[in-house]
Amino acid sequence: MKVLILDFGSQYTQLIARRIRELEVYAEIIPYFHSIEDIRKENPSAIILSGGPSSIYDEGAPRCAKEIFDLGVPVLGICYGLYLVVDAYGGKAEGSTHKEYGRAVIDIKTESPLFKGLGPKETVWMSHGDRVTKLPDGFELVASSENAALAAVQNVEKRVYGIQFHPEVFHSEHGKEVLSNFLFNICKLEKNWNMKSFVEHAVESIRKEVGDGTVLLGLSGGVDSTVTAVLLKKAIGDRLYCVFVDNGVLRKNEAQQVVERYTREMKLNLIHSDASELFLKKLKGVTDPEKKRKIVGERFIRVFE
Repeated sequence: MKVLILDFGSQYTQLIARRIRELEVYAEIIPYFHSIEDIRKENPSAIILSGGPSSIYDEGAPRCAKEIFDLGVPVLGICYGLYLVVDAYGGKAEGSTHKEYGRAVIDIKTESPLFKGLGPKETVWMSHGDRVTKLPDGFELVASSENAALAAVQNVEKRVYGIQFHPEVFHSEHGKEVLSNFLFNICKLEKNWNMKSFVEHAVESIRKEVGDGTVLLGLSGGVDSTVTAVLLKKAIGDRLYCVFVDNGVLRKNEAQQVVERYTREMKLNLIHSDASELFLKKLKGVTDPEKKRKIVGERFIRVFE
């Protein structure tokens, strides 16, 4: 069983995955532009459409394949994901005269499996400048807020739901219950995943992929590459070789601490490449954050090569 989260650029997308995994269901994040063929291969049990900074009515606004609504699996759209649901079924979303950011109260007006066990009013976290103005055929209003008349909608028969608020955020007081209702009450999933089972599956998968070979891994000192190193080390031991590229923009003494952690604590075969002067030379005079990011990324690859 797998919940696919289509990412539309929300700052909260990783948090959605975390909340679902906390409920002991496996969740995986993929870019919104994945083809329907690739999504079918994933064989999801449910799909969640994340929020995002775009407006659905803008030219070139990000959209997923509409065929996901024909897969026969439950779909939950969150914030921008709500607009995608509404748009896919012929409804409409427009810019709002008042942006809503922060805590808000929604009035639950219709019985819904998504809000099972919750009260008639719920405090939630909103972050939007648009709102749904036309309900699609086959959908019904579930909840409203002061600034969003259509704050939650549903098509129970098709198992498609859309909500304006962010249940994954701590400030949505019963947001975890909303996600739980979606997973267990609507999708009928079971709690069968935890971190231990993930590690075991990942290690087994790595061993099959690597076989008797070796792996060369680039390390940045960050969480993602470090976790990857831990899993690889567990799977293939000393057949893992790591290159830590010091880009010169870590915190004071952090590069030294990273090297000590990798060698003394994690016992990695480590090559430490101090390329700080090269990076700082390339970054000199650059103020645009996006340009900096691209320079660091490109230089990392060149040094690693």
